[in-house]
Amino acid sequence: MHDISDLERRGIPGVFVASAEFVQAAIAQSTSLGFPTVARVFTPHPIQDRTDDEMRAYADDAFERIVSAIVG
Repeated sequence: MHDISDLERRGIPGVFVASAEFVQAAIAQSTSLGFPTVARVFTPHPIQDRTDDEMRAYADDAFERIVSAIVG
């Protein structure tokens, strides 16, 4: 979240991407950093035991949401 808030301060669009387990933590941290509406995209959780094909599917699913958040 610190990286995304730094990019936002410099006028560079960014998107925070994490698994759904971290929704509340992302909201709390972005709010405390002064960017409560920073763009965020969440993938299914957990990810650590996913196969390569499953991870590609997660990435494919998130891709349009990430692009939309950047150009939005």
